[in-house]
Amino acid sequence: MPRSSGAKLWSTLNKAATRNARRMQRAVNRNITRPMTEAIVRNAVKQSAAVTAATQRALSGVVSPAEPPRSRGSGRWEEGSWGAGPLAPRRYRMFVPAGANGRRRAPMLVLLHGCGQDTASFAAVTRAAAVAREAGWVVLLPEQSSQANGQRCWNWFKPAGQGAVEAGLLMALVEQACRTHPVAADRVSVLGLSAGGAMALTLGLRYPARFAAVGSHSGAVPWSATNATQAARAMRGQRGPDARAVHALRLGLAGRRPPPLLLLHGDADAMVDVSNATAAAALWMQLQPEGAHPLAAVPARRIQRGMRRAVDVFDWTEGKAPYLRLVRVEGLGHAWSGGAGGHAFSDPAGPDGLKLALRFFLAVGG
Repeated sequence: MPRSSGAKLWSTLNKAATRNARRMQRAVNRNITRPMTEAIVRNAVKQSAAVTAATQRALSGVVSPAEPPRSRGSGRWEEGSWGAGPLAPRRYRMFVPAGANGRRRAPMLVLLHGCGQDTASFAAVTRAAAVAREAGWVVLLPEQSSQANGQRCWNWFKPAGQGAVEAGLLMALVEQACRTHPVAADRVSVLGLSAGGAMALTLGLRYPARFAAVGSHSGAVPWSATNATQAARAMRGQRGPDARAVHALRLGLAGRRPPPLLLLHGDADAMVDVSNATAAAALWMQLQPEGAHPLAAVPARRIQRGMRRAVDVFDWTEGKAPYLRLVRVEGLGHAWSGGAGGHAFSDPAGPDGLKLALRFFLAVGG
């Protein structure tokens, strides 16, 4: 029986990916492995080990690799893979707290890493297990493939192409997790860092009925770019969603509000300008359905605890519940606020970003 055109397309893509992988491996052997082997003979063991580690990091697309998370104390880590494309299946890790079972289902947070990270490094940066164990949440960490993006970025800037495919793959994983684990399917939220933040908001706008709330930490405003050049401008705060994109999103929402939104951003972020957070908030305001009860602005609050970085909190409420919250962290660069020390894209001096997020998600019913 002849294969469908779709099957032929995936076959062609996978063959091309295999050829490219072989070509890359030959280039690595010629330009990296062989010279490195000679260097090992010439140099001291310590220096050679450092070069090897740096090369491994470059090839993996992970800036500061971490050991796979282990189950310590209550709760357990699981890992697996899902999907078949584009080009490669994706891996995931999942933390399930003790006490979650078929009769006592837990809320779930989908946590999307940024560029230069994988699930192990992101779990370490965010302290996902410790925070989720304390809060009683399931945490699902999907992992971007280096074949889909060499820097392991989620392709948020291709909303009509690969980005849409990835959003569908992520949604399929969320649905699978809800079917196979003790997850309260109506209490699923998604949060991401940088490219993961932009993809988290993309998911919320594509599948608004499936998420109780969404959040972006240091992410670009979604639907602001359709290629890498435009993405760079958007990250600098020089692009935003145009009128056609807003109109298409409004049609997709079909008269419903987008999910409640949390935005965390440092005002010293030189990679993704903080104006992306205000632009994302403005997009959510534009997407409010006609005739809906207007959101109420709450006076801004400035909060500082101990020696941690100060934050300015801006809230808009729907009735008595928070609906949109923007948290601007003073002096924070392009890094996870309150993250573990010794990792890239992590700032231990900030307030704990994951705890801030879970408080908001709980307040909105996530």
